[in-house]
Amino acid sequence: MLVWERPEPPNRPVPAPLNRERIVRAAIQLADADGLEAVSLRKVAGVLGVGPMRLYSYLAGKEELLDLMVDAVHAEIRPVGDGWREVLRSLAETTRQAAHEHEWLADLLGGRPQLGPHALARGEAVVAALGAVDVDDIMPVVTAVDAYVIGAVRREIAERRAERATGMDEKRWQASLGPYLERTFATGRFPALATVVRDAAHLDADHTFRLGLDFLLDGIEARIAK
Repeated sequence: MLVWERPEPPNRPVPAPLNRERIVRAAIQLADADGLEAVSLRKVAGVLGVGPMRLYSYLAGKEELLDLMVDAVHAEIRPVGDGWREVLRSLAETTRQAAHEHEWLADLLGGRPQLGPHALARGEAVVAALGAVDVDDIMPVVTAVDAYVIGAVRREIAERRAERATGMDEKRWQASLGPYLERTFATGRFPALATVVRDAAHLDADHTFRLGLDFLLDGIEARIAK
């Protein structure tokens, strides 16, 4: 039986009231502050002021805790809009926002589908908005948007982490590589790349995300219109 289906044990008022919601909230607090490596049942128990073994009455182990954390954040992903395009855009933007607020989420998105109640509610909202789309196309469309968002947010979070690790933001990092690129492009070996680097607009992360999403949604619209 999955963790979402198992009843919680009877609440014990002493030494501290406990339930899965409090456990997950404490784990998210740790992960938001110091990443997933800071999350363990021992550390969560410490935040809650209980012994680690008490948590095993509520969870089989850390994997279930991570599943519950991801599902809790899915409560923040509520796609809305009129028509499938607006809902898919909302799905992408709210997922990205959630990952920016909880950087560790980027490490856990993807892979097998999330089946917690909040994740299923998110999926229901998206699929319902795609009611006019051929049933065989619905999951490939949703998967394409999810894949785009996951790739984008992982790149963005990786840049954030690199900035914190090096103390150098993206612009300073690019400036430090400028002389090397100028010497390399001067060889004439990479003319197409040199043109793009020198002449193309340099967009910020928000603009890049929205533009890439527009490209994807335009392609989906062209495909389902056939």
